[in-house]
Amino acid sequence: MSAAAPLGSSRLVIVRHGETTGNSSIRYYGRTDVALSDLGRRQMLATRAALAQRFGHSLGIARFDPIFASPLSRARDCATIVTGASPILIDEFVEIDFGAFEGLTADEIRERYPDDFTQWQEHRLDPAYAYPQGESRGEFLERVHRGVTRMLTQIDQARGDRGGSAIVVAHRGVIRAITQRLANVSPVIELASIHCLVRDSGQSDWRAEFLDDTQHLADID
Repeated sequence: MSAAAPLGSSRLVIVRHGETTGNSSIRYYGRTDVALSDLGRRQMLATRAALAQRFGHSLGIARFDPIFASPLSRARDCATIVTGASPILIDEFVEIDFGAFEGLTADEIRERYPDDFTQWQEHRLDPAYAYPQGESRGEFLERVHRGVTRMLTQIDQARGDRGGSAIVVAHRGVIRAITQRLANVSPVIELASIHCLVRDSGQSDWRAEFLDDTQHLADID
């Protein structure tokens, strides 16, 4: 179990959703609302147990307040499984719109859109880069950052200076944008991975307590 954070400090636990019926592990799903698979649900039950063990538990559920999620079902349903409650939905936390690449694997993108694939590989981190028929990275980051501001405002309103732990369940690109914005870190972010940022009482800066925890998935098949 994690050591207790200093009195009045705040934790933001960040979870990536589990595997989907569309195989999120290999396919690029952004705004497409694919559902959790059976494997994804098992991953979330393991995530729930891991969080309960790490942060203390009540009937096997760690206590988080507030609870946030992307409105897409793969994140929303995961938040409910992990916490036992309905999350506050942050519309800005929808994954990036991959446009013509939606639902394809990297190999399929290379085969169908060879020129676009090359541009993607060379410029994917450039804020000006936009997916064909989709969203630009700059637009995406601006959107997520608006969501982060809304989320932090709600955390402060709910917790005040009492500290405590909030949780958000979202997508890889969204999580990377959140962690870079708040703590200047870039985790790998595998499916069902857990990450945790901490902010000391009276401070505005966040730091990473741990990133890319996937130990709870070792026995999931």
